[in-house]
This record gives sequence, structure tokens and C-alpha cells, in this order.
Amino acid sequence: METIQQQWDRFYRWGPFGLLALATLLALLLVREIGMSAAEQRTATTLVVTALVLQGLHAAGKIPVTVYYWLRTVVAFTLSWLNPFFCVYATFGYFDSHRYLTARPARAGLLITAVIMAGAQSGGLPPSGAGQVAAFSGLLVLNCALVFIIGGLAGREEEQARVQAETIAELESANARLEQALAENAALHAQLLVQAREAGVGDERRRLAAEIHDTIAQGLTGVITQLQAAEDSEHVRRATDLARESLREARRSVQDLAPTHLDHDTLPEALKKISDGRAQLTVTGTVESLHDELEATLLRIAQEALANATRHAHADRIGVTLSYMDDEVALDVRDDGRGFTRPSRGSSGGYGLTAMRERAERVAGTLEIESEPGGGTAVSARVPLIRHG
Repeated sequence: METIQQQWDRFYRWGPFGLLALATLLALLLVREIGMSAAEQRTATTLVVTALVLQGLHAAGKIPVTVYYWLRTVVAFTLSWLNPFFCVYATFGYFDSHRYLTARPARAGLLITAVIMAGAQSGGLPPSGAGQVAAFSGLLVLNCALVFIIGGLAGREEEQARVQAETIAELESANARLEQALAENAALHAQLLVQAREAGVGDERRRLAAEIHDTIAQGLTGVITQLQAAEDSEHVRRATDLARESLREARRSVQDLAPTHLDHDTLPEALKKISDGRAQLTVTGTVESLHDELEATLLRIAQEALANATRHAHADRIGVTLSYMDDEVALDVRDDGRGFTRPSRGSSGGYGLTAMRERAERVAGTLEIESEPGGGTAVSARVPLIRHG
């Protein structure tokens, strides 16, 4: 659908053709009443052809608009001198003077157009006799007054349109700033959420790690010592092996609660160490130093996923991909193991899977798991990209 500006552009390009055709038709119909001589008719015909050529050049953009306006005004003035009905063609000077001319030349163009219109309205140019001179003068004053009034109204309308456009631009700018502020607030909210959770979760982890170390681990160590000192038998050896396995699991739990891989390594380096010999690691994007809690979460999810792939899925190939994007970090662990049936909606799906999902959710992230029997498993974690410090 055409805009108003496009409609005006079309009017400025093709409007003069219509007015010239109407003026020529009226002049032909009333040529006898005007009393044009043969020479005047030939001159008018030449000028009409000249006006058509001029309009064609203007419509094609082949002539400067200033030159076009003044040439058209001269042709219209001369045609109106020969036949006052050609003033119909001259009226277009009222419409496009301010479009093609600067302020002072535009006022001069309006004055010339007013002279043409007053001359035609008073019976033709030049005025003859005192009565026609008086009529011409009065009509000239009237046309100039109309030009002044209409021009003033048009100027006010243009000013109002300009103010309206500036207001709309300011509103759009304000909306853009508001959207940016909302996005920044959302990022800040996510960061504060991570920091708040870290403050409580970190203390709880340290308490649990110390408790496990001081109670379960030490207790199991004592059990092993006592069993080794006891009579050697198959049951004792099995109990000893079971106690040692429990001790290893307890120590692993302590390490999970307080991971040491990230003390001296970046997240990609830590992932490479825990993946070495078990999985192929791929890192994409620009590596960023993330918030400590985010890196610990991604590392623990990767540890759990790798443990599941090797212990339970018996996978031959495992791929780990760490992707740094504009506003989030993605961790994908895929294997070709035996897979499993996807848990039904609302079920926990196993402690390990639930723990990974809860880890992601604690840092405002998400975890998706896709698997099917015999088709392998894909674990995909997404967390917000919040830089360290």
C-alpha cells in the first residue's frame, strides 16, 4: 500500500500533465471567444509542445528541479498571456514552489503565479482600461492573501508533522533504551540468583564435605583396619573390599562437593583432564572465564554424564562439546552406549539424572536428556554466561 509521501510524489510528477491537458482543452473550445489570431494559436501550440517535453524531462529526472520550475513558470505565464484559460496549468506553481525552491525564490514563484491567476481572472493579460486594471489589482491582492494564509497553514502543518516525527523518534529511542535496561536487569537478576545460591550452597557443601570426611570416611578407615587384623577368610576379604569401595565412594563424594580440578585449570582444561582416555573433547566459541559456581556446575554435570556413559551405558565412543555463545554456555555429552527408556513425565529418572538437572537449575540453567534403548544417550546442559568477577 502506498504511503502518503509516495502519493504526493506521484502527484508532483504527473499532476502537471493533467492540468496542461485540461487547460489545452478549454483553450481549444473557447479559442473563438478569446479571439486568438492565427499567429497566437501557432505560438500557443509550440509552447504546449514545449511544456509537454519539459514535463517529460522532469518526470524522467533529466532536468534540475529549479530549472524545471522556472521554465514551466515562464511557459505558463506566456500561455496565459495568449489565452487566460492556460492559467489552469499555471496553478501548479502554488503546489510545488516550496518543494523545489528555497524560501525567497519560492515566495517570488508564488507571487508570479498569483499575477498569472489575477490576470486570467480579470480577463487576460495585459489588463486594458481602468476597470480591468482595478479588477486585476484587487484579484492580485486576494490571490496574494490566499497564498499567505494557505502557506501559513501549510507551514504549521509541516511544523506539527516535524514535531510529531521527533516525538515518535524519541519514543522509539526510549523504548529501545527500556528494552536494553530490561535485558540488563534480567542478566543482573540471573547473576544475583547465582551468587545468592552460591553463598548458601557453598557453605552447605563445605559442611557436608567435612562431615563425610570426619565421620563416614574415618569410620570406614577404622573398619578396614579392624578387618585386616581379623582372621583371614573369604567373608572378611569381601567385607574388606566392600569397605574399601565405600571409602572410595565417600572420598569421591568429598571431591564432588569441593572439586579441585578448577583450582589451577580453566574449565576446558579441567574437562580435558576428566575426559582423557574416555571421551573426545571439542571446544567452540571464545573461551570465557566464568563465574566459579557455573564452572563447577558444568564440570560436575560432565563428571556424572561420563560416569554414566562408562559404568552403565558401556559406551565405546563418547563426545564432549563445550560451546561458548553470546549469552549462554552449552555442555553436550553424547555416547553410543546402550541407552535407556526415557523416564515418564514427573518421574525422577534416577538419582544421577535428577542430581544433574538440579545442579543446572540451581544456577538458572536447564538440562535436557535424550536417550533410547540401543541408541545412545545425549546430555545437554545450558547455563547463562556470567563472567568471573
